[in-house]
Amino acid sequence: MARLSNDQRLANLHSEALAQFDDVQSALRDERLQCLQDRRFYSLAGSQWEGPLWDQYENKPKFEVNKIMLAVIRVVNEYRNNRITVDFVSKDGVENDKLAEVCDGLYRADEQASVADEAYDNAFEEAVGGGIGAWRLRTVYEDDEDPEDDRQRIRIEPIFDADSSVFFDLGAKRQDKSDAKFCFVVTSMTRQAYKDTWGDDPTDWPKIIHQYEFDWCTPDVVYVAEYFKVEEKTETIRIFQNITGEEERYTQADFANDETLEETLAAIGTTEIRQKRVKRRKVRKYVMSGGRVLEDAGYIAGKCIPIVVVYGKRWFVDNVERCMGHVRLAKDAQRLKNMQLSKLGEISALSSVEKPILTPEQVAGHQVMWAEDNLKDYPYLLINPITDQNGNQAVSGPVAYTKSPQIPPAMAALLQITETDMQDILGNPAGADKMVSNISGKAVEMIQARVDGQAFIYMSNFAKGMKRCGEIWLSMAKDIYIEDKRKMKTIARTGEAGMIELMQPTINQETGAMVMANDMTSATFDVIADVGPSSSSKKSATVRAITGMLQITQDPETAQVLTAMAMMNMEGEGLSDTNAYFRKKLLRMGVVKPTDDEAQEMMAEMQGQPQDPNALYLQAAAEEATAKAAQARASTVKTIADAELSRAKTVETLSNVDMDSQDHALKMMADLVPPGQFEPTPGTTVIVEPGA
Repeated sequence: MARLSNDQRLANLHSEALAQFDDVQSALRDERLQCLQDRRFYSLAGSQWEGPLWDQYENKPKFEVNKIMLAVIRVVNEYRNNRITVDFVSKDGVENDKLAEVCDGLYRADEQASVADEAYDNAFEEAVGGGIGAWRLRTVYEDDEDPEDDRQRIRIEPIFDADSSVFFDLGAKRQDKSDAKFCFVVTSMTRQAYKDTWGDDPTDWPKIIHQYEFDWCTPDVVYVAEYFKVEEKTETIRIFQNITGEEERYTQADFANDETLEETLAAIGTTEIRQKRVKRRKVRKYVMSGGRVLEDAGYIAGKCIPIVVVYGKRWFVDNVERCMGHVRLAKDAQRLKNMQLSKLGEISALSSVEKPILTPEQVAGHQVMWAEDNLKDYPYLLINPITDQNGNQAVSGPVAYTKSPQIPPAMAALLQITETDMQDILGNPAGADKMVSNISGKAVEMIQARVDGQAFIYMSNFAKGMKRCGEIWLSMAKDIYIEDKRKMKTIARTGEAGMIELMQPTINQETGAMVMANDMTSATFDVIADVGPSSSSKKSATVRAITGMLQITQDPETAQVLTAMAMMNMEGEGLSDTNAYFRKKLLRMGVVKPTDDEAQEMMAEMQGQPQDPNALYLQAAAEEATAKAAQARASTVKTIADAELSRAKTVETLSNVDMDSQDHALKMMADLVPPGQFEPTPGTTVIVEPGA
């Protein structure tokens, strides 16, 4: 089969992508349109009258009392006061994993550098208002102006109008879209901007693209999409065992790059013991329009689609993903309230003064006087007399009087019902968070818990998105944070800046082998995202709790520790030096665990300052006692060795004595008995008594 050219490959990919996008957009179009309408409803002036109501009230007052906006802002403020952070933890449960702490610091530094709060806040508000929000991660060069600097950092950026721009494949059922095979991020451009950027004229596009439901080109704008496609390949890993019993793993690429590798392994005694099939996952990015693939950006860093999506509330109905925020259920109640208030305002605007109804003959010549009465307040008004059928003059007053409009009884009842319904749907801010004087702290906590309960579903769903963001970041960091001895900025949990060095050679204290510290290529962690109060709120709560404990403690040392902890956690202008002082005090007391830098600093202080004479005396006494104990132990060992030597010599002497006695006895027998008269029978034992 002939291999396709690159142009033909991109053309086929473009046709496939157009069909995929049309399927996704057709299935989600109505749902996403509702999300967009929800966001417009609470955020744009006049949007609450859009639709048939606008025609019905075209020439009437149209008032908006936007209570939904306040409810959305309350939920958003709750999130901003309870930021969600990402934490990397070891997969095997190892505590104080140094590399996990390094990942935490690098992630916070990337957040700070890219102003990630803007992306998070935008996504959360869109999720609460419309039902769906999103942000993205991408790699950028640290110095765009330096052609020799290839170092990259990860940036977190917002995606606006996620309900109209972010589309994952329909087969992705996970809420964080970790199981997605492709994703589209659509943006709009003016026709002229599109021509200037890509040099492509939409009028030259094939007419077939207009058969799709989504129109990639309108008279005003041209749509361009970033297309992320996951590519999975199965690869065989061959596992060998060398002569020392250690396992070595090689891929097919290793053997392809070195044709003599297999012969070399066999020559040195390395044998293959098993094989393993693994899946390699990569993500390729394309930029496309309705006419063609504009750019093949190649493989991106990491193995995850770098788009994070979050939902307000989410579920599947009829196998279609549905979502909504805090607005949709309250829209009808808000419209009804606006209609009632507009009608009430219209009634109130009408004059409440009864006006006389006269015939034209009665006011002829006096029209100006009647018209200016409200301004000049005449003491009396004139009318013309009316004549009867006989021509006689007859005095008559106004024919009738106008009546003041009355408020329908049903409207008053409906206003009250509508207000109650909106409170039930949006929560009751007037009562839930109302602080009453002279109530206990427990009651305040219960009130706060009730307010938090209205927003917790949004916080929980947002935490899933934050967890996915940490997973994507770690996957990208393992590909780009790999330079030897690269110095990178980190941010601690307390907000302090630090610095680490990647791929730093160090000695393993247990094995003594040379290892690489801060090796991001080996960073394999679980990612967690906790929903909790912000750092500022935590510190305030800590100070309140410690202050309460100070009132009940009786131990002076405990009181000293609690006081130092309260001072360390206090916040305010000009307190940073005070916080640092009390932290050092707690470090010297052994209450707070020091960081690596603090431990080195304390060691340097101890080496640089003179020691206490009493401490020196006690240290010398302890060393003397240790030396005496060692000397005594050595003497004991020597005594035991001498005793063993003496016993061995004794055994040897006794053995020599027995042999000498036997030789002497045999010699005496030979002298006393003539030769040939006595021959010991073979196997007979001759016993000679000592002294014989």
